[in-house]
Amino acid sequence: MATRKIPMRKDILTNKMYPKREMVRIVKDKEGNVSIDPTGKKPGRGAYVGLDPEAIKNAKSKKSLEKVFSHAVPETFYDELFDFVDHQKARMDLFGDLGKKH
Repeated sequence: MATRKIPMRKDILTNKMYPKREMVRIVKDKEGNVSIDPTGKKPGRGAYVGLDPEAIKNAKSKKSLEKVFSHAVPETFYDELFDFVDHQKARMDLFGDLGKKH
């Protein structure tokens, strides 16, 4: 059986490459709303962050997402993103790669 290529994406906060399944997509839509995109299919300008809650804390203090999207990002979004990433990381640690088919 041939091995499949693993899609990689760059983490906008750390500039490191990770498998797409181990990342969270963030989207800015036409209206300028920034949101978490768990499906990876929302329309708009997308960027990826890794499952590192500490990187999210640093991004909040440096306002990194505002620089990436050239748009104001509410403080509450950073908290929402932190909670989502922390939850996803815990699930990954507990269950391993959830997207892997057996």
